[in-house]
Amino acid sequence: MNIILFGPPGAGKGTQAQFIVERYGVVQLSTGDMLRAAVAEGTELGKQAKAVMDRGDLVDDATIIGIIGDRIDEPDCRNGFILDGFPRTQAQAEGLDRLLADKGLKLDAVIEIRVPDEELYKRIETRAAETGGARADDNAETLKKRLDVYHSQTAPVLSYYEKQGMLDTVDGLQSIEAVTTEITKVLDGKE
Repeated sequence: MNIILFGPPGAGKGTQAQFIVERYGVVQLSTGDMLRAAVAEGTELGKQAKAVMDRGDLVDDATIIGIIGDRIDEPDCRNGFILDGFPRTQAQAEGLDRLLADKGLKLDAVIEIRVPDEELYKRIETRAAETGGARADDNAETLKKRLDVYHSQTAPVLSYYEKQGMLDTVDGLQSIEAVTTEITKVLDGKE
């Protein structure tokens, strides 16, 4: 089962992704982790990515999609994968569709965990209070920047998948367990 998990920072994607990994036996793929691994392994795409990052630039879509393509060929992805934090733009979504089609694969589910911005600010404040501000990104200013990027870049990607009839939205204001139950219903309906 191949899944994309969307949601703004603080929506609970990490918690839900862990549940999906355990229940469905899929692998969670983070583009950041994949990039670092490709660079560390010195793969051809890793060398290209390193050169771009060393210049302080963002890695281009073709390189990222190539790295994802290499990663999903690994044996641990046989049962499927969750992409978290990718695609971030419609161009990346279209590139991912082409990559999967070339490999004879498809997306089974695109799930958005929707949480209003006001609630995300409350969650960040609570987490910062509970952890004593242990995470550098646990503040309203950083969250605002991350939300601005999420809304400007990711919103068009959500409508791209919605137009394809692929998008399922889950209410992230519910308890963790209720969100998990809704996601389970969506995924069980796709099997």
